[in-house]
Amino acid sequence: MGTHAIKVPDLGEGIAEVELVAWRVQPGDTVAEDQVLADVMTDKATVEIPSPVAGKVLALGGEVGQQMAVGAELIRIDVEAQGEAVQVPAAPARAPAPAPAVATAAAATSPPAVRTPPSAGKPLAAPAVRHRAAVLGIDLQQVPGSAAEGRILHEDLDAWLLRRQGAQAPSPPRYAERHDEEAVPVTGVRRRIAQRMQDAMRRIPHFTYVEEVDVTELELLRARLNERWGSERAHLTLLPLLVRAIVLAVPRFPQVNARFDDETGVLTRHGAVHAGIATQTAVGLMVPVLRHAEARDPWSSATEIARLAEAARAGRATRDELSGSTLTITSLGALGGIASTPIINAPEVAIVGVNRIVQRPVMKDGAVVARRMMNLSSSFDHRVVDGQLAAEFVQAVRASLECPALLFVE
Repeated sequence: MGTHAIKVPDLGEGIAEVELVAWRVQPGDTVAEDQVLADVMTDKATVEIPSPVAGKVLALGGEVGQQMAVGAELIRIDVEAQGEAVQVPAAPARAPAPAPAVATAAAATSPPAVRTPPSAGKPLAAPAVRHRAAVLGIDLQQVPGSAAEGRILHEDLDAWLLRRQGAQAPSPPRYAERHDEEAVPVTGVRRRIAQRMQDAMRRIPHFTYVEEVDVTELELLRARLNERWGSERAHLTLLPLLVRAIVLAVPRFPQVNARFDDETGVLTRHGAVHAGIATQTAVGLMVPVLRHAEARDPWSSATEIARLAEAARAGRATRDELSGSTLTITSLGALGGIASTPIINAPEVAIVGVNRIVQRPVMKDGAVVARRMMNLSSSFDHRVVDGQLAAEFVQAVRASLECPALLFVE
């Protein structure tokens, strides 16, 4: 019986190392050819690594959360015959966003191959959920998923455990002291987010500019447009209208629609507006990219934003859809508070934050009237964007939002 060592494959795009986020097998397990062995994460995407051979798992090459270099031994398998490793056809890798992994990587000596998501009958779940289920001895085939497309969440595992116990867990006394604690390893997407946020705050001198916007007329127009075109076009939220206002302001302020390489000292101003749309997912914050927003009307932007958000939340966003933004928009919707201090999505130099809309009394033409007001909290890289320029940019965006007819004329 021969031994086959499977190494961390070269996933392209200059990736030198990956993070091991989940094992799908353990020593002693029998595996079939093309069976998924492990999930690894690149800078933005989770990738499944399948076995190019059938055999028995002898040893695992790392622990969950470990960084592994490309070419390092990932797993060792006893195979049924001596000889060279079976090769799988090469194909360019397009790994999806984290949770659940849907792309595949080939054997140690082969480029990654692509698998269409997901295979029939295979439960949909993020790598972290799969890992927890394996630790708890839960067969995911037996767990009903509550998320879109039947995706299994941590809450579904909790509910399944309660059902298995046959009763609800007893409630603790109302005023009892608690001394329990839980150590939660920061791995996978959460680790990447932590690293990027830490790096951005350490390297970029942020300053935040907050301005209030009267969106009364904008909201009235949005409601009328949805009533008029609701059955024929995408539903308009505030976001595609804000994108349009930014697109109209960028030609006057190209400094904010840019990427700064602080190692070379080069600021690249972009004519195209590739708007990053910060999106909360089950595994953390992702930023899918609305490409060429300058070439889209609000309905086209609305359609693409909805598609990108759904792909990110379902774990189907590709690496291309999660990279290349030139300016980012972040919003907490109804939870947006009255002000925030958003962190720049490096190497960009600006991020526009949207706070919640509230109705409140405002002085207008000498009278107190009820208006719908919203704050924009925008952060800028003070190395390349001066305070006055940032303020003028935000005021230009505000002007378009407060007179929404301007959004539809050049």
